[in-house]
Parts: sequence; structure tokens; C-alpha cells
Amino acid sequence: MKVLVTGGAGFIGSHIVDRLVQEGYEVVVVDNLSTGKRRHVNRAARFYRSDIRGWWLERVFRRERPAIVSLHAAQIDVRRSVLDPTFDADVNVLGMLNVLRQAIKYGVRKVIFASSGGAVYGEPESLPVSESHPTRPASPYGISKVVGDEYLRYFRDADGLEYVSLRYANVYGPRQDPYGEAGVVGIFAQKMLLGEQPIINGNGRQTRDFVYVDDVVEANMAAMNKAAHGIYNVGTGKETTINELFAMLAGLINPSVREAHGPAKRGEQVRIALDSSRLHRELDWEPKVSLKDGLARTADYYRKTVRSA
Repeated sequence: MKVLVTGGAGFIGSHIVDRLVQEGYEVVVVDNLSTGKRRHVNRAARFYRSDIRGWWLERVFRRERPAIVSLHAAQIDVRRSVLDPTFDADVNVLGMLNVLRQAIKYGVRKVIFASSGGAVYGEPESLPVSESHPTRPASPYGISKVVGDEYLRYFRDADGLEYVSLRYANVYGPRQDPYGEAGVVGIFAQKMLLGEQPIINGNGRQTRDFVYVDDVVEANMAAMNKAAHGIYNVGTGKETTINELFAMLAGLINPSVREAHGPAKRGEQVRIALDSSRLHRELDWEPKVSLKDGLARTADYYRKTVRSA
């Protein structure tokens, strides 16, 4: 079976590509390398440097005719979406529509969509948050992900295109960009290893649900199952404060580093944790990597990349 992964040179996408290759799938990667890295693309995958918004995407679909599309190409920076909502919508809405139009035209069976469990729900009424919780996105990025779910529902009803939308918690692990605004684990780890001072936004008591990238890959593999359909949360259901995360990373990398706090970021979510019981119940998925072990693996990765940089 052939799978096309958009954003397959990126953090999560490249790990999915590796696993698909390992399982014997024929894999095609589309990535414009705006944030992804060519070196992260598995050599067994066929690579096209292309933007999901561009006309060239149709050539890829016409030539490759994948059975499944994993849609991970996106603008993922919440703060950039606030500063430039037009760009966010151009990539995350119009780019997605281009992918879906080609998928329908060239006979794709299913689309697996990388959504966001942190951005779509807003400030939760209760924790952990289930898929039935109202969506109240507090950023253009979150809005684009909710719109994406609605387009998927529409094209399933109108054209029979099956889909799974995976609403990720805060994914972390090797290959996460330590220089961007997204990915606090990567940012903190890199700065600690370089002897720089990481800055915690606000009081650091805001919570996140941290899920290791390998567990997210397993959720994507489960989503390829014929029985998988609709929206699933992908998280641990556990809250961790940013202060707690800082202390755990400091213990692994540099115990002498001390907390330093900066201004709170406007519109930043206070608490979040995702209820993934539907994914467990229907597709037998559960997170297997603890935060302690996942952070240790991630710190080991950054030790190697900082030294080789």
C-alpha cells in the first residue's frame, strides 16, 4: 500500500515515515522544507520538494496515486497565527483544501489529519477533555484546525472520502525544532545544553499534556485501520506544569540552572489534558512512554545534535 505524507520532513511526519517504511509501506513525502529537514527523510521514501498550496501537488498525486494521505504539512506556530492570520489560513485551510481536492480526484481512500487538542478546545470546562467538549479556539491556528475537521466531515459526506482527525496533545521528542516558538521541551533542552538561560513564560503554573512522539506514531498507525473514523484525542490525560517540566529537564541536563520567568504570553492556555479513552477503546491505543523516560531520550538526542552543530 502507498502512503503519501505531507510534511514528512518535519518533526512528527518524519517519524511516521520511518515507521511506515519499517512496516513495508511504499512511502511518498511532500515537504517544502520551510521548517522540515531533508536529512530527516528516510532514504527509502520518495521525496518531492513541493508546497501543499502549489499547482505542482497535482502532479505528485497523478504520478503516485496514494491509497492513504497523512496530512502533517501545516503552519504550527500559534503566535505567528496571531500576528499573521492570513498566512496561517493560506497554509492550513487553503493548503489543506488543495490536498483534499487532489485526494478525491485521484482516488485516495482515507486522509489522516494532524489536528491539535491544545488549540481547538480553548480553556476547558473540565479535565481531561474529551472529543465531545465544545471547540472554542483562542487563536487563528486553533480556528484553522477546527475548520479542517469541518472540511473533512463535508468531503466524507459529499464525496465518500474517509478520514481520521488526530487531536494531538503537546508532542515532544527527537527532531523537534529547538529554535521555533512551538515545542517547549526542545527549546528548554537546547538552551540548557548550550549554557543559556531558558525563560518560562509567566508564572510557569500553566499545564500541558506531554505525549512522546513514538506514541503519536502508534496512534497514526492505528488510524490506518479500516475501523478508525472521525476525531480522536491523542494524549496522556496527565497535566504537567511548565515549572515541573523545567525541573525535570534541568535534572537530566544541568542541575545548576535555575528558573527564570518572563512576561506571560497573551492568550496562552492555562490548563489542558486530553481524554484519549475513545482511541484506547476503539483502536487499543495507549501511551507507553512515561514523561521521565521520554525526556531522557529527548535529552540524549539533543546532546548529540548540539555537539555536532
